[in-house]
Amino acid sequence: TTGTSSNSDSATTVESMEDNPDGGCHIYRNGYYRTDISVVEGILEVNIIQMTSIQMTESQAENSLVDFVVTCQGSLPTDVCTVVSDPTCQVSKSVVCNPIIITDECLLTIRRAFEEPGTYCINITLGDDTSQALASALISVNGGEST
Repeated sequence: TTGTSSNSDSATTVESMEDNPDGGCHIYRNGYYRTDISVVEGILEVNIIQMTSIQMTESQAENSLVDFVVTCQGSLPTDVCTVVSDPTCQVSKSVVCNPIIITDECLLTIRRAFEEPGTYCINITLGDDTSQALASALISVNGGEST
C-alpha cells in the first residue's frame, strides 16, 4: 500500500509504503517530522558515604541491620532500589524498592536487613521519572557487625 498524507502544517509531509510479502511487514517512511525535546538535568551521581551496623539485642539478632547513608547530585530522586548480590555482583539475592520523598538536599539513610553473615555486593539505585544513578559497594556482614 502506498499513500501520501499531510496535515494542516505545510512543513510536515509524510509518505509511507508498506510491503507485506510472505506475511512480514516492512514500513518505510520519508518526510519531515517535528517534535519538542525537553532536556532535564537528571540524577547525576550517587555516593554511599557511610555504612553502619545497627547493634541489636540477642533476642533481635535474627537479621543483621545495616544503615547506608547516601548522597546524590542533580535532580532529587523519587525512589530507591537496593539489590543485594553475591560478592561478584553476579547473582542477585534480594531486591527492595521504595518510594522516597526528598524536598531539599539529597541525603538519605537506607536500612537493609541481612539474614546471614557473609560478604555481599550492594547496588543502590536512585531514580526519578527521567533518570537513574547507581552506587555499588562490597560489605562484609558478621552477625551484627559490618565493615
